[in-house]
Amino acid sequence: MKTVTIAATQMACSANPDENVAKAEKLVRSAAAQGAQVVLLQELFQNQYFCQVEDPAFYALAKPFEGNEVLAHFQALAKELSVVLPVSFFEKATNAHFNSLAIMDATGECLGIYRKSHIPHGAGYQEKYYFNPGDTGFQVWDTAVGRIGCGICWDQWFPECARSMVLQGADILLYPTAIGSELSGKAPSSNRKWQRAMQGHAAANSVIVAASNRIGREQIAGSSTHLDFYGSSFIANDYGELVAEAGTDDEAVILATIDMDAMRFERAAWGFFRDRRPELYDDLMMLDAS
Repeated sequence: MKTVTIAATQMACSANPDENVAKAEKLVRSAAAQGAQVVLLQELFQNQYFCQVEDPAFYALAKPFEGNEVLAHFQALAKELSVVLPVSFFEKATNAHFNSLAIMDATGECLGIYRKSHIPHGAGYQEKYYFNPGDTGFQVWDTAVGRIGCGICWDQWFPECARSMVLQGADILLYPTAIGSELSGKAPSSNRKWQRAMQGHAAANSVIVAASNRIGREQIAGSSTHLDFYGSSFIANDYGELVAEAGTDDEAVILATIDMDAMRFERAAWGFFRDRRPELYDDLMMLDAS
């Protein structure tokens, strides 16, 4: 029996990047001490969620992938603790800017980066102002614990993203996240819908899904608005059941140990990938298939 222990974390972020990095490291160390082999941190944890506002000054937060000191820090941490560690960061690539994720293996090797494909834009989540659409395509990586696929926040709502990663052999899907209340006046209660969308990916693909979200109220200096992030980070098994869940406002490390052999057996038994009909799915390649 092959098992993997996965941890999802959540924390509040301040306007002090050094403080945020130290807090993230503390959570990773706590998770590893509890036996985690994979540790997921939330989206863009180095800073407050600056996408609440459109301000060109925040482009200065973006750093290149090569020579990135924070990525090097967590790469060394992954090696020290022997954990697989996806690390979210704001990437500058010449004149382009991406919402990116670097995948650190348990050996300390950086396996590559994924750039967020689906870029949202709405009240409080004005990401199209800052980020180019990702150009890496959906990817999976062979890690020390198995084949892992990662999406980033808005990606997690799209079944095509999850299915693509599982078609590439992913057994575990990880989604770092920043989501909470909405400035449009909607109540900050989408956390259950948010979870269920990804639980559906877990059930429909017979894979493990974990998501890490931030917590706390964040107000960008000089702005009259704020967002309340609702946490609710979770791990779901291949039946789509929540096997670990954090609260809405507490800093947390949650863990789940998954029997990977049993999960793969169930995937084959359900026949989802045996009975697919790709030749009928041309409409999925169009923006409007009417």
